Amino acid sequence: MEFSGKIEIKAPRTAVFEKLADPRFFATCIDGVSDLKEVDPTHYTAVMEMRVAYIRFKFNILVEIADSVAPHRIVAKSEGTPVGVVGRLTSTATTTLTESAGITTVAYVIDVGLTGKLGSMGQPVLRSKAKELERQFAANLKAAFESGTQRQESHEPI
Repeated sequence: MEFSGKIEIKAPRTAVFEKLADPRFFATCIDGVSDLKEVDPTHYTAVMEMRVAYIRFKFNILVEIADSVAPHRIVAKSEGTPVGVVGRLTSTATTTLTESAGITTVAYVIDVGLTGKLGSMGQPVLRSKAKELERQFAANLKAAFESGTQRQESHEPI
């Protein structure tokens, strides 16, 4: 499944890129992500919990920053295994940033593959969940810049 969209942020592209390239900040924008740990400068592990339809899933996720060209593009690859359920989640997210008149457009394309119980739920259910996550992420990202003071990052493990 492929998802794409755009988010407009009232901030310079370099500032938006800097925040999106910071895994700790990025994780604070995604509801359900916790326990982010750096393996090395381009690899991270985390736990992601979400509810899809009537089922709650918990994933152990490995994220790789596969490409980063400041302040233009970030490509991240993720693999996750749900705890207690047979299956796998894989994704590749490509984010491209452009700026015009002080507004940065964050364009993204996310290619997601699901197997096992989660994959069997059907595309309409999964698309609905993806749209919900997209709205939450966009709102959190915009709030970080529109509040005048960028979203505070916790010094505690997330």
